Amino acid sequence: MSRRLVLAALSLAVAGSLHAEVPPPQDTPYAPGTIKVEVDATNLAQRIFRVKETIPVQAGELTLLYPEWIPGGHSPRGAIDKVAGITFIANGQELAWKRDTLDVHAFHLTVPEGVQSITAQFDFLTATDRSQGRIVMTPEMLNLQWISTLLYPAGHYGHQIRFDPRVTYPAGWTAYTALDVEGTTGNTVDYQDVPLDILADSPVYAGRHARQIDLTPPGGKVPVRLSIIADAPKYLETKPEQVQQHKAMVAQALKLFGAQHYDHYDLLFSLSGKMGGNGLEHQRSSENGVDTGYFTDWKEKVGFTDLLAHEYTHSWNGKYRRPADLWTPNFNVPMQDSLLWVYEGQTQYWGNVLAARSGMRPQEAARDALALVAATYADNRPGLAWRSVQDTTNDPIIASRAPRAYRNYQMSEDYYSAGQMMWLEADALIRNQTGVRKSLDDFAKAFFGVNDGEWKVQDTYTFDDVVATLDGVMPYDWATFLRERMDGKVGLTGGLEASGWKLVYKDEPNAYAKGARGDRGGADFVYSLGLSLDKDGKIGDVRWDSPAFNAGLGSGTTVVAVNGQEYSGDLLEDAVKAAKDGKAPIQLMVKEFDRYRTVAIDYRGGLRYPHLERIKGRPDRLAEILAPRR
Repeated sequence: MSRRLVLAALSLAVAGSLHAEVPPPQDTPYAPGTIKVEVDATNLAQRIFRVKETIPVQAGELTLLYPEWIPGGHSPRGAIDKVAGITFIANGQELAWKRDTLDVHAFHLTVPEGVQSITAQFDFLTATDRSQGRIVMTPEMLNLQWISTLLYPAGHYGHQIRFDPRVTYPAGWTAYTALDVEGTTGNTVDYQDVPLDILADSPVYAGRHARQIDLTPPGGKVPVRLSIIADAPKYLETKPEQVQQHKAMVAQALKLFGAQHYDHYDLLFSLSGKMGGNGLEHQRSSENGVDTGYFTDWKEKVGFTDLLAHEYTHSWNGKYRRPADLWTPNFNVPMQDSLLWVYEGQTQYWGNVLAARSGMRPQEAARDALALVAATYADNRPGLAWRSVQDTTNDPIIASRAPRAYRNYQMSEDYYSAGQMMWLEADALIRNQTGVRKSLDDFAKAFFGVNDGEWKVQDTYTFDDVVATLDGVMPYDWATFLRERMDGKVGLTGGLEASGWKLVYKDEPNAYAKGARGDRGGADFVYSLGLSLDKDGKIGDVRWDSPAFNAGLGSGTTVVAVNGQEYSGDLLEDAVKAAKDGKAPIQLMVKEFDRYRTVAIDYRGGLRYPHLERIKGRPDRLAEILAPRR
């Protein structure tokens, strides 16, 4: 036998010795009993969650799984790289274990005769620096995601494995979660037993500075709460009108969907400059993280972000009702993302609409926000020439939201905003064809507002189900309508004109764009030179085939001088204005690594920023869409 064949045989033998079959999930109960999971969340200085599980077992082979496929992330993004110090103890003796070489989230061990339970212990080492991932523990707060801090037995559906969860928090802290409390001993909270799927869907926000605001609409029977933790007490302060707008958002969502798929709901909300921001949906709660000034730096004309409205909408769209190929029996079966343009795209649409209907975002700001999205798909997605929006539903698996060098050309999860534009067009089409007797609101109620009060069972849907429900609202060739837009055969801005508006460019950013930029600095020349820069002149994105790109500029380059003067955003803006009527190109000195060079951009088009403008003689459907429901 040749040396190469010997080595190959040895490799296969070694691999075979470490790989055992992972039992496929069956819809049968985990017979040995309820698993107790205890998390010590007090090590704030080193940012470590210490996990202990007491797992009832039967003698024989046992495979334990660490969650890999994360709902809401639509991808294999389980944080197994942060798990360390795993041990398994039975009757005081440590058990040997082997990680599966083909499925690294699976751990194989043999349970000896006479053993009725094993103790699994490990440390979950959260990020201590942003370069390692999102910060989830600070001196003032923490975000505990159960799905990152547990092992569970293979071979069963998630809803057939029961857990008894307990957490020990820092002294004096308040914890918010959708889980119900069984009892409290000192700083340890014992939550009611729940199946694995509900536990994984019930994260915790806990903090030193906390406040809870009741958002339940008048006459509402199911509590909805805004559960806030903040870096300091001053960030918890609110104005009456701010609270009222958040209450109105909940009321408008209930008018839209006409049903609730939870027994109570918590908008978990962190206001922090230390803990990482996020937005992640769950059925009875959502994780929402923004900077500290959400309430205190609020600008009435700009309004609030639509983050809370977006994540709340997911309780209906994505959690109770989810695409059939996104539903999996446990968290180690691969997901498929083909209908994310419904799951995320329509949620993106309703997020902006509900923010406007509630007053969280004034109508003008909602239109301004839409102008930025429309401009993206009119003039800043050259990638659509080679790639469809449908194909971007694979991006959570392809890239796991890693930064892109040329996002406008590579594209990245465009099903969110492209989906938003398509659903706007569908809404306007229904309104125009039916004389405003019907709208996409009717689809939302018919599709997502079913089975009021049900939440322990999820309902799945297919493309054909979406088409059938749309056809029930208004007969039309919806299959072709949807496929043409998602497959790239038709543009994505038709909803503007159908709503009585058109995209135009002016030499000043719209009010929403100015407010969204805030104090971060930076400069936006995307629709003129074709690039954007941070406050220090570092280029964030360069539009493919734009004047800047064709002059040889790329993302990551730093502009250090404009026409011989030290760079500033205002100076470059003045240079673009001057070049419009001048004859000389704009001269940029740039730094790439340790080298400097000068780039000439021969651009004469002036400053261009997206705005929406009314089309005379056409009904203002957008005003109807954004108006509150009475």
